[in-house]
Amino acid sequence: MYRNILIATDGSELAQKAVDHGLAIAKGLGSRVTVVTVTEMMSTQSGMLMPRAADVDRYETEARTAAHAILDKAAQASAAAGVPCEVVHVADKTPAEGVLETMRTNGCDMIVMASHGRRGLNRLLLGSHAQEVMVHSSVPVLVCR
Repeated sequence: MYRNILIATDGSELAQKAVDHGLAIAKGLGSRVTVVTVTEMMSTQSGMLMPRAADVDRYETEARTAAHAILDKAAQASAAAGVPCEVVHVADKTPAEGVLETMRTNGCDMIVMASHGRRGLNRLLLGSHAQEVMVHSSVPVLVCR
C-alpha cells in the first residue's frame, strides 16, 4: 500500500509520537521511511534588518547541529524497529515547504506528522504547518496529536 512513508519531526515530544506512529505503520506494511526535519531561515524579528554574517553563521551551525541530533534519534528508532530509513535535513524553508518538497523529491506516498492542535487566535498568529501540508499534499497525510 505505502512503500515510502515520510515522517516529519522537529524533535519535540509531540513530534516523537508521529515518529513512533509512522515507524509502526511502516513496520506493519513492510515499508521504508524518510524522516525529515526542517530549519527555517534566521529570523530578522530581532530588529536587525541585516544580521551580521557571524550571527548567521552561528545560527546555521546551531540549526545544522540540532537537525543532525533530531535525525540521528529518529534513525536509531528506525533501526531498532527494523525499518529502512533515510534522513533529510531541509534548511531555509518553512516546515510545510520542506515537508512537501521532500515528499515530492523522495517519492513518498504518505506523510505522518504531528500537530499541536492550536485554535483561535493562536492558530491565526502562529499558523498551522500541518494544515498547510494537508492542503497542498498530493498524498495522504496522517496527523498525530
